[in-house]
Amino acid sequence: MAAPQTLHLLKLCVGPASIAELEARIAHHREDALRQGRDPSPVHTTRMVPTRATDIAGRGSIYWVIKGTLLCRQSVTAITPFTDADGIGRCRLVLEPAVTAVAPRPCRPFQGWRYLKAEDAPADLDAGTAGGLAEMPEPLRRELASLGLI
Repeated sequence: MAAPQTLHLLKLCVGPASIAELEARIAHHREDALRQGRDPSPVHTTRMVPTRATDIAGRGSIYWVIKGTLLCRQSVTAITPFTDADGIGRCRLVLEPAVTAVAPRPCRPFQGWRYLKAEDAPADLDAGTAGGLAEMPEPLRRELASLGLI
């Protein structure tokens, strides 16, 4: 039997208008959870369980599309199905708290999530990224991506 391949999820980030706002929301939820004695790990709840969960959990990431541009990712540490108080099946994507900026890419709106193969995922931005993309302000990276210049 072949070893599982790394697979990622692509999802619209509803609410935050920037990576900084996403990070602030994660920090706020973490503080609330710690204050209430709950697990502070960030989670994203969805209605459906990914059919290829074994290729994602502990291996892949959720790539966030913010305001029409794929901008960042969070590693998925676990995928846990559950039934809510109304008897509806749901799924928790347990995420690492760290948000990693990636090479921006325009993305059309969609519902739910999309699978993203590892070879199709954008590269992480770091200090060694060509062209100084990591040092560029996020709005500029977003604008250049929308124009097809990066």
